[in-house]
Amino acid sequence: MEEEKQEKRQTKPIRCIVKLGGAAITCKSELEKINEENLKIVSSQLRQAMVLGQSPSTKVLGMDWSKRHGRSEVSCSVDDFGYDAIIDSSRFIVVHGAGSFGHFQACKSGVHKGGLDQPLVKAGFVATRISVTALNLEIVRALAREGIASVGMSPFSCGWSTCERNIASADLSIVAKAIDSGFIPVLHGDAVFDGLQGCTILSGDVIIRHLAEQLKPEYVVFLTDVLGVYDRPPVDPNAVLLREIAVREDGNWSVVKPVLQNSNKVETTVAAHDTTGGMSTKITEAAMIARLGIDVYIVKAATSHSLMALSGELRSNIPDDWLGTLIRFVS
Repeated sequence: MEEEKQEKRQTKPIRCIVKLGGAAITCKSELEKINEENLKIVSSQLRQAMVLGQSPSTKVLGMDWSKRHGRSEVSCSVDDFGYDAIIDSSRFIVVHGAGSFGHFQACKSGVHKGGLDQPLVKAGFVATRISVTALNLEIVRALAREGIASVGMSPFSCGWSTCERNIASADLSIVAKAIDSGFIPVLHGDAVFDGLQGCTILSGDVIIRHLAEQLKPEYVVFLTDVLGVYDRPPVDPNAVLLREIAVREDGNWSVVKPVLQNSNKVETTVAAHDTTGGMSTKITEAAMIARLGIDVYIVKAATSHSLMALSGELRSNIPDDWLGTLIRFVS
């Protein structure tokens, strides 16, 4: 009961929850390597989407005042920050996946299967959290350089836990306080305690679903490394991009556009090192969000299509040339 009271303290409405897919912001084939170009574009697009009524030529007031690798000086223009200098951005929450960070460590040690009494699992738990929190810091820094007042929040450190890999405890009071104070919370997939098996991996997709249930954003955007959801792995030359998926009250879903012979058949694959379920989990969680009456857009990161989704342009009309997947509730 106390947890429910804490979760309802947030008073300002959420405009959008964004999932930065691990494959979109890291190089998944190279251990702990960030896709710098994509992350920079995504951060810039988030800034454009968050700030309403601002001219593109407005000076960006960077907030990363720490020393960057390869540079000898710290960039900090204190005089630029007058009382009216910080632009009030509309309210977003960012959640990111791990990509080439964390998955390797979790898979090698079996953290997702539990067993903290085993030395290897305990070591893997530590190693996984070192890796995912390192990525979280770099994403927060990238957003801060775009003038976005972002703050990293690790689910483990905030007291999130699971039971049988389902969320058992998730106090959102800190997230709500950050939003009400004008910050953009940046959460991530994390290693957490599990009431039944000791520990597990809590995926970013599951985190987003819980946030959507509790905070009711206007829309949700998943940024991925492909254009959207396909009827089969996108590397298949015959793969078809699914433009719209309808979710019904009972949780069942079907493909609306394009018309397929079997509108419920979607083949998905999961990389060997992925401990969170890959695209299969993403579709399942997106469908659960859509059941709440919240439109979900799955779209390729760092493209004109992703900018349209982030900015909310698609909520009133989806142009024929927009490439991505819309998942929405139908009564």
